[in-house]
Amino acid sequence: MKTEASPDSHALGRLAVANIGVAGAVVAIKYAAYFISGSAALFSDALESLVNIATACAAYYAIYVSAKPADADHPFGHHKAEFLAAMFEGAMIAVAAVLILIKAHIAFRDGVILESPGLALTISMVATAINATWARHIMARARAAKSEALLADGQHLLSDVITSVGVIIGLTLATLTGQYWLDPLLAAIVALHILWIGYSITMRAMSRLLDQAASPEIESGIRAVIEENGHGALQAHDIRTRQAGRALFIEFHLVVPGSMTVEEAHGICDRLESAIERQIEGSEVVIHVEPGHKAKSEERGAVTI
Repeated sequence: MKTEASPDSHALGRLAVANIGVAGAVVAIKYAAYFISGSAALFSDALESLVNIATACAAYYAIYVSAKPADADHPFGHHKAEFLAAMFEGAMIAVAAVLILIKAHIAFRDGVILESPGLALTISMVATAINATWARHIMARARAAKSEALLADGQHLLSDVITSVGVIIGLTLATLTGQYWLDPLLAAIVALHILWIGYSITMRAMSRLLDQAASPEIESGIRAVIEENGHGALQAHDIRTRQAGRALFIEFHLVVPGSMTVEEAHGICDRLESAIERQIEGSEVVIHVEPGHKAKSEERGAVTI
C-alpha cells in the first residue's frame, strides 16, 4: 500500500494550480472585452471562462484527494474523486449556458449597441490565443497522466476556444454589416454549444463512475502480456477491468495444472502481475488461481497459454 503521493501527483497538482492562474487571467481579459463593448456574445464568452475558474479549482481539489493513499475506509484508494470533479464541471457548464441564454434573450428584447468593437475583438483574440495554447498543453499532460479531472477541464477550455473563434468571426461580420442582432444570436448559439459539451463531460464521468472497462486496445495488451509471461499455466479467463481515475484495476482467473504446488502457482502470478504493471502504468492486478478442470472454451474470452 502506498503511503505518500507519487511524483506524478505532485506534478499534476502544480499543473492544476497553474490552470487556476491561467483561467483567472483569461477571465479578466475577456471581461474587459465585454465591458468595453457591451456585447452579449462577448459576455457569454467571458461567463464561460468564469466557469473555468470554478472547474479549475475543482480539478485541483480532485487531484489532491485522488493522490491520497488507500486507507481503512477506502482500501481501493481515492481515484474516483476525479470523476466527481468532472461531473461538477459538466454541471457548472450547464449553469453557465442557462445564464448566457437569459442574457441573449434580454439583448434580443432590448436591442444591442456595440461600442469600440474593434478594440474589444482584439482583446478577445488575445484571450483566445492564450486559451488555445493552454488547452493543448493541459490536455496532452492530462492524457499522459490519465487525469480525468484535468482532461475534462482541457476539453472545456477547447470548447471555449471554439466558441470564442465563432464569436469573433460573428461579431466582425455584425460590425461590418451593422446587423447587431447577430450578437445575441451568437450568444445563444454559444450557450447551446457549451451545454452539449457539459452533457458530454458529465456522461463520460458517469460512465467511469459506474466502473467502465478499459479500452479494447488496453484489454488486448493485457491478453498479450498474459500469453507472453504465463508459461507454466494453462489458461486465463474471466478477464475484467475497471478504470478508476489514474488507476486501472485488472482481475482474472488463472488455470494451472492440478498437480502444481501453491508455491509454483504463486510464482507465475507474481511474474504476471509484474509484467502487466510494467506494461500498463497505474494498473493493479488480482489473480484467482484455479485447477485444470476449471478451464473454459476460448469462445468465452479465455486466453490459452
